[in-house]
Amino acid sequence: MTSKIFQEDIAEVAASPEIRWENMKGAYVLITGATGLIGTSLVHTLSAANKAHALEMLTIAHGRDTTKGERLSQDCGSEFISGDIRKPIPKEILPSTIDYIFHCAAITKSAHMVAKPVDVITTAVDGTGNILELAKTKHCKSLVYLSSMEVYGQTDLTEVTETDLGYLDLSNPRSSYPESKRLCESLCTAYAAQYDIPVKIARLAQTFGSGTPYDDTRVFAQFARSAISGSNIELHTEGRSRSNFCCTSDAIRGLLLLLLEGAPGVAYNIANPAASMTIREMAELVAHDVCCGKIDVVVNVPEDILKYGYSPDAGYTLNIDKLRALNWEPKYSLADMFKRVISDWQDSK
Repeated sequence: MTSKIFQEDIAEVAASPEIRWENMKGAYVLITGATGLIGTSLVHTLSAANKAHALEMLTIAHGRDTTKGERLSQDCGSEFISGDIRKPIPKEILPSTIDYIFHCAAITKSAHMVAKPVDVITTAVDGTGNILELAKTKHCKSLVYLSSMEVYGQTDLTEVTETDLGYLDLSNPRSSYPESKRLCESLCTAYAAQYDIPVKIARLAQTFGSGTPYDDTRVFAQFARSAISGSNIELHTEGRSRSNFCCTSDAIRGLLLLLLEGAPGVAYNIANPAASMTIREMAELVAHDVCCGKIDVVVNVPEDILKYGYSPDAGYTLNIDKLRALNWEPKYSLADMFKRVISDWQDSK
């Protein structure tokens, strides 16, 4: 069952006037990683747009979680294919043409980046290679690859554009995630250049809002659970690292605009620069603004902190001028994101 606020957010994106929905009429759309936050939100959004604009689209969802996938089929009328993205999707079970693809499949839990770095790399690289080959054989009109702001690594810049790549420590297993994302971006660019595949690259900030799973392990989810329970927010670091955030519904609008308006072989940041702040600042915002001072922020650094797989400290804000040129603008602040995810979780109980 989806919450009221999730349904409202999906309906809002489906009604967005800047998205040229008419270009998707009668289209076949494939979404990998469809049982994750972004994939699920995309499936629901396309279902809502189908009804709102009489598009007659067919959405094909691919993922590993059969239970979630079957629920998506029931809720949204999409077809579901269960499978590991490291193995090619059998072409014979797909339509002869796939018009649009969102490639969302990836391992995103920080702890897995430390404990299972080989799986992180193979899921990213083998999976992306499979999807690019599929796009080539199925005459895809447009493909969006979901990358990450983590490709920027460590940099002294206070603002980064899509050309500002920093340092990654290749001796750290945690780098399996950003380094494999970099390779996948290079693979996308290579397919665009050699085979004329119309692939666009989305470098997403940390994205959350309605639809975020309650058991999400990322730091913002821990803060949101503290807000609901009325318990103090416990930081495992000093919270000096600055991060970038984007509301789920804003990110979905951005991905749809990239699909229909983005330039092939080009990377775009998707973030809300006004929501860029340190982890400590975010904790204080939740404690004081969201919870009206009813909880506090405490620091408790564990001795085994390395096993948590936290990314290295960063201090930059993502520049979004390229995406703004496609008529995109973020709507929701960081406080809004927390209020939406909290409302979503409370309504879903």
